[in-house]
Amino acid sequence: MSTSKTLDQGPARAPRAGPRPGRRARPRSGGWRATLRRDWRLYSLAILPLLFFLIFRYGPMIGNVIAFRKFEPGGSLLGEEWVGLRYVRLFLGDPTFWNVFTNTLVLGALTLLFCWPLPIVLALLLNEVRSRRLKRFLQSVSYLPHFLSIVIVAGIVMQMLAIDGPINQIVKAFGGEPTAFLQKPEWFRTIFVSSEVWQTVGWGTILYLAALTTIDEQLYEAARMDGASRWRQIWHVTLPGIRPTAITLLILNLGTFMTTGFEKILLLYNPLTYPTADVITTYLYRMGVESSNLSYAAAIGLFEALIGVVLIVSANAISRRTVGAGLW
Repeated sequence: MSTSKTLDQGPARAPRAGPRPGRRARPRSGGWRATLRRDWRLYSLAILPLLFFLIFRYGPMIGNVIAFRKFEPGGSLLGEEWVGLRYVRLFLGDPTFWNVFTNTLVLGALTLLFCWPLPIVLALLLNEVRSRRLKRFLQSVSYLPHFLSIVIVAGIVMQMLAIDGPINQIVKAFGGEPTAFLQKPEWFRTIFVSSEVWQTVGWGTILYLAALTTIDEQLYEAARMDGASRWRQIWHVTLPGIRPTAITLLILNLGTFMTTGFEKILLLYNPLTYPTADVITTYLYRMGVESSNLSYAAAIGLFEALIGVVLIVSANAISRRTVGAGLW
């Protein structure tokens, strides 16, 4: 009787599996409103940075329209009348602009040539120092110039290179004649790049030293077991380990290639050194602020910004294709 009843009811169903031990059920998402309501404290931290970029970065972009309109001080904020590419043709046909454009490329290239690889070299050297006290001392000495304002750095440079300054005193001690270095166009690029190296190289090592700490020690042990010297370990383990950081900083430096050292150049240069010291940003300052030719300056500034965008996008694309690392 019991057997027939069982056959009529069909096969017995397997018991329903309960939740696995150690696993928590996923909470159902209630959409972006529920997420915002739950994590509003975290999202509120982004309000001030967003406001900063909107007000001081994206808002002023509206002013680029005056590059195509005739702007007069005291008139409309967006210019009086549409003039098209008049100011673009004007600066493209200006020999002075091409001179400052060349100076910008030369100073930018020299700064990139020295200020990008030297922090890597300094970080590798500091990483080889075994004494903690000596390493901290060297780091502090190399970081210190970064915390000095550009005005102070320019003042130090001018005092060091003055006619009666320490550099000329050393020159006189060896029988040479004092030289007005800051009035010689041929000396300006050397002075500027040297001061940039002194001020920025130490601070640039911070990111590389942090990247060095992420390299697995087992890679060094494997290299030593294979008989690799210290130099071979640096070449095959250390440098590939910090390559993504180095590529990222290179792309960022290329993004500011056209605006290298505006404040320092403005403080150090003078009419005698214009042939080698005058760059696009200082030329913009004279044209826009001192001469009140704001539409002309805006056209040059827009051209400069477009070059910066092309450089950073191209560098990122080349980096991703060659080494597989980039900003995006």
